[in-house]
Amino acid sequence: MAAVFSSLLFRRLRPGLTAAVVLSTAVLGAALTVAPSADAGTAYPAVAPAPGGAAVPAAEPTGTAAPPTSTPSTPSTTPFPPSAPTNLTATQVRTTSVTLTWTAARPGCCPVAGYDVTYYQAFDDVVYGISLGDVTTTTITGYIQPGRQYSFRVSARDGSGRRSPSTDALTVVTPVTDTGPDTTPPSAPQNLTVGEVTASTATLSWSPSTDDAGVLGYDVYRFDGWFTSTRVATVPGTTYTAPLPPSTPLRNLYYVRARDAAGNVSIASNTVTLPTTSTPPPPPPSTCRVTYRNQSEWPGGFVAAVTVQNTGTTSVDGWIVTFSFPGDQHVTTAWNATVGQTGAAVTARNADWNRVIAPNGSATFGFQGRWSASDAPPTGFSLNGAPCTVG
Repeated sequence: MAAVFSSLLFRRLRPGLTAAVVLSTAVLGAALTVAPSADAGTAYPAVAPAPGGAAVPAAEPTGTAAPPTSTPSTPSTTPFPPSAPTNLTATQVRTTSVTLTWTAARPGCCPVAGYDVTYYQAFDDVVYGISLGDVTTTTITGYIQPGRQYSFRVSARDGSGRRSPSTDALTVVTPVTDTGPDTTPPSAPQNLTVGEVTASTATLSWSPSTDDAGVLGYDVYRFDGWFTSTRVATVPGTTYTAPLPPSTPLRNLYYVRARDAAGNVSIASNTVTLPTTSTPPPPPPSTCRVTYRNQSEWPGGFVAAVTVQNTGTTSVDGWIVTFSFPGDQHVTTAWNATVGQTGAAVTARNADWNRVIAPNGSATFGFQGRWSASDAPPTGFSLNGAPCTVG
């Protein structure tokens, strides 16, 4: 792989922002490079004509000399850039690196001198770039993190700096581990749509994902259109009723990612926009109660049981309980539920035989784990995205 000759970092312009925010970002982008829009490819400066433009017409004839019988032709001196590279592919995707290959660009007026790669993390406003020599493969390691989604584009340039159009964007998601047993993320949820909208809620729905080891659940996110994504719920099925967000100067975009038991996440679905409400609606009354109990504990290990009770008036058909450890605990085995963990966040999904919790009924699952500094019990739990009382 050829050495990287230079690198760059700039911020993308995003539509739908206040004028002051867009202006400040535009100034920053102009100081560094030409920034693409949120949904467009990299923009490049217009090609400038080479020295020696159109020929100047001959002077008017003087005296009795005969005028020329034909107008001298003007040779074309306008240069043109290379063609766009094609067939951009990720041949290897690991937790902290992505290896790209592509088919070389065709030279324009001049030989291809090298390639530029730009990339960014999904739902973030920072764009990274590197300049390469005349190669058709590279391994990107800068700012690549586990369990994140990235989009890449490649363009060619000649020795005078003329650049080709970019390739289409290539989107990948990095695994959370390189050693297994599961390094394959689920497929992306498809066809996210907004269904019934009431005075205070809107129902999201999407087509299910697939996974080699099974989809544990779906994470629903709200994105402000700038650089902040907030996970608002983790649900077991393919629908979620969201409270209408308050009106803000930014945007209220929603998207969904599938998650498996190993913590791998899918590429995000498409985004949708929800209508806003001027006053945040009051939170709905809790319809669940969760009890967490350490059944045994020893230096470096513990066994815990979690009981979730349905305090509502209708049955819960399919459940996901989410919580975060306040200490450094890590689940190693579980029973009566499928349990996954990413960082401190834990997601537990029902087994087939205990998926339904009747009104005033309950379900209990347990797990064994390890710890070193703290085994403090969690204090906040949610059932299918709704907060539960603890007791």
